Amino acid sequence: MAKAAKSKAPKKKAAKSSIKAVKPRARMAKAAADEYFDSRETRTPAARLKAQIAALQALLAHAKKASPYYREILKNVQPAKITSLEALAKLPVTRKSDLAPRQKAKPPLGGLEAGKPSEIANFFQSPGPLYEAYMRPTAAVKDPWRFSRAMWAAGCRPGDLVHNTFSYHLTPAGRLTEVSANAIGCPVFPAGVGNTELQLDAIAQLKPRVYCGTPSFLKILLEKGRELGLSTASLKKGLVGGEALPPSLRAELKAGGVDVLQSYGTAELGLVAYESSAMEGMILDEDVIVEIVRPGTGDPVAPGEVGEVVVTVLGNPVYPMIRFATGDLSAILPGFSPCGRTNTRIKGWMGRADQTTKIKGMFVTPGQVAQVVARHPEIAKARLEVASRNNLDSMALKIALKRPVADTAALAKAVGESLQSVCKLRGQVEVVDPGSLPNDGKVIADLRTYQ
Repeated sequence: MAKAAKSKAPKKKAAKSSIKAVKPRARMAKAAADEYFDSRETRTPAARLKAQIAALQALLAHAKKASPYYREILKNVQPAKITSLEALAKLPVTRKSDLAPRQKAKPPLGGLEAGKPSEIANFFQSPGPLYEAYMRPTAAVKDPWRFSRAMWAAGCRPGDLVHNTFSYHLTPAGRLTEVSANAIGCPVFPAGVGNTELQLDAIAQLKPRVYCGTPSFLKILLEKGRELGLSTASLKKGLVGGEALPPSLRAELKAGGVDVLQSYGTAELGLVAYESSAMEGMILDEDVIVEIVRPGTGDPVAPGEVGEVVVTVLGNPVYPMIRFATGDLSAILPGFSPCGRTNTRIKGWMGRADQTTKIKGMFVTPGQVAQVVARHPEIAKARLEVASRNNLDSMALKIALKRPVADTAALAKAVGESLQSVCKLRGQVEVVDPGSLPNDGKVIADLRTYQ
């Protein structure tokens, strides 16, 4: 029996060692699985295209049936015959710039709505003004606007407290982020914008791990926290958007303890694309089809060429967006991301096809500048110049007058109040000589450089 016991001992030892040998591989597999939000991110391009075309056909059929707008513009389209991206490219484009007049003519949404009122959770207002209907989350679709995918890529995990500084007032970003965080399983502190010291008190007390908001406000929080001796050390990860993230600002935030990635989306579309840990371009969301077209047309440009971003959202039957021209510029990147995700990548936001400019997370349009000028008949010409100092946006409205006025300071103050009222942003007003304004047709000049 002693011999038998000895003979078994090596077997037990061997079994034990084999288990140890498997553990590193298991840990690697778990780490790889944790990288991705779901298995769709790593499916083959062919499998993705097949699923997207099927979803597109269903979307077209639903939109034709339920939406007055799409019933009209797609009246000659047979959804079953849209079997390729080439066929999609022949469908009409809906332009963001057309929505405001359409909504005024046929409120609330210009006839684009295709769902029941009970399926809508919120209405929001974006600059323009434009109105958006937000689909109510359901058990099957917990995150209709899909930013949870971008938050996951940025390092947000179930149980993380999210400090959300996007606005909850009028515009959708705050609510959109909260729904996405909740879909992952994260509680949210609805900080909104402003109240910097109160926010720092909350950060020190609640110790959130994830920041969501504009990168410039995160910079303000970190700097003010150091100044006041309030700890922001709990913040480790961040998903930022609403404005540019130059490399210098990303590095500054990292030095402050927060690794941030950025996402690209709009109020109408939800998530369009997002960065991963590879930080090589922005990966398209799994529920959108993105085309890059020649600005002002619906015609796709050659691969790699800069053009206007046109998006079709496959998962929103309540407020369908089919070939929606955003006015944003970008380009397709070749190949796949080193992170292992297999969807197409774009370079990210590369400016506007028109002169509309994003400042501190808000769009400012030439039409808004015209509204300001219309309130003050003394103004002959105006040019809004946007600059960045220490990675913080600023704007200055330079105005040339029709004739001299008695009190230019009072006029500048009044124009500044109009600028804030119309654009919802503060800016300086400078009275200049008419000959100093360039004759280049620009109402808005973006002078920012990103280094």
